Amino acid sequence: MDSISDALSHIKHSTSPEDLICYSFDACGVDAMPSAVLWPETTEEVIHIMKYASTQGKPVVPRGAGTGMSGGAVPLRDSLVLSFERMNRMIELDRGSMTVLVEPGMINGRLQREVEHEGLFYPPDPASMNFCTIGGNVAENAGGPRALKYGVTRDYVMEIEAVLPDGGLITTGVRTHKGVVGYDLVRLLVGSEGTLAVVTKIRLKLLPLPEDVVTLLCLFYDLEAAGKAVTSIMDAKIIPRTLEFMDREAINAIERFRPLGLPSGIEALLIIEVDGHTEAIRKEAGRIADLCMILHADVRMAEDEAARKRLWESRRSLSPALYHLNPTKINEDIVVPRQRIPEMLQGLRRLSEERGIKIVNFGHAGDGNIHVNLMVDKANEEEFRKAQSLVTEIFSMTLGLGGTISGEHGIGITKAPYIGMEIKPRELQLMRGIKELFDPKHILNPGKIFPEDLRTYACRR
Repeated sequence: MDSISDALSHIKHSTSPEDLICYSFDACGVDAMPSAVLWPETTEEVIHIMKYASTQGKPVVPRGAGTGMSGGAVPLRDSLVLSFERMNRMIELDRGSMTVLVEPGMINGRLQREVEHEGLFYPPDPASMNFCTIGGNVAENAGGPRALKYGVTRDYVMEIEAVLPDGGLITTGVRTHKGVVGYDLVRLLVGSEGTLAVVTKIRLKLLPLPEDVVTLLCLFYDLEAAGKAVTSIMDAKIIPRTLEFMDREAINAIERFRPLGLPSGIEALLIIEVDGHTEAIRKEAGRIADLCMILHADVRMAEDEAARKRLWESRRSLSPALYHLNPTKINEDIVVPRQRIPEMLQGLRRLSEERGIKIVNFGHAGDGNIHVNLMVDKANEEEFRKAQSLVTEIFSMTLGLGGTISGEHGIGITKAPYIGMEIKPRELQLMRGIKELFDPKHILNPGKIFPEDLRTYACRR
């Protein structure tokens, strides 16, 4: 096989061990060494890489910032890592049609700040928004706290330019806000975890920036009451911008890591935001406060923008804060119908107490998306095995309540063994057929999503 240096000498790349180690993992705790890392700067360079890879039968793993939680960016089978750090520009901002065209390496938080300067708004806001890339968000169909009111990444992707595994270039979707010509390949590519094509340009829909935001912190001394509050708010026909949940263990982790000064004895809290016209949202915030106080909550309003930012900084620091509880985190992101949230939370607490495994729960309660974190010490083999066996029980409970095993993290490596619990054989066969059509040589992000593929490739847990 031709060496990478000979075939792709005009594209920045590295095979040095220190670089390979840096690109061998994402946030899921699995790692595998790539054979090389490449940093393309144009679509044409991505085309050259994929043509080379197709000719040589060399696997390629597209990579954003490596913040994914399911192993989608882990380079199994001695792959080439295709990192989009240098393809990070905003190409075009169309204020008239309220759209923006970006490269996949554009950081989510940077995009938000730049369009807000123009009075525009890009709602999807993953917890890792200050680090994660739009390309990675597209690959995983990322959500975030604001998904309750505004939807997830796929609701904003209008048009995609992408390179196929054989090096062919496609552009799919429309620049208009309506379009129903042919199959919707955009929605197929969004959430496909980099297994079908390499996205090189993304056109996104924008919204007008809301006039005002009101943020409430609601503290509950009873876990079930917090779940009931979520249902009460939605039953009142109020759609908050965010409706975030933390249980007792999550609150304790935050208080140790980035204290909010919360009183002791709190079993759960909700962070609730409403946005829009100032007068209207003040009334909505008052109604939400009343509904929560009926359930004996202590309700506080962020007094200014600085207080609001401190609250969200604490919420977004929760995931790293958990590592102060135990060195290993098994992270799942289940979703149940929101009226079943109290039942799910009670079930998770029961499992934690029965098995002696600390389970920390937080997430997007408004759309039923709960991040379930099993905190263990991987060095304790018995404890780690016990926690892994709990995952199956948690997924069974989730599906039994009419839910799904992943709301926004995708399948990748970590959930591949469980996909058959939710997806029936015929539907799974159709998905494999789509993969075969796009990537007959199986060179694009191999070993992801499908469990039999995972068994073929080597990785280290």
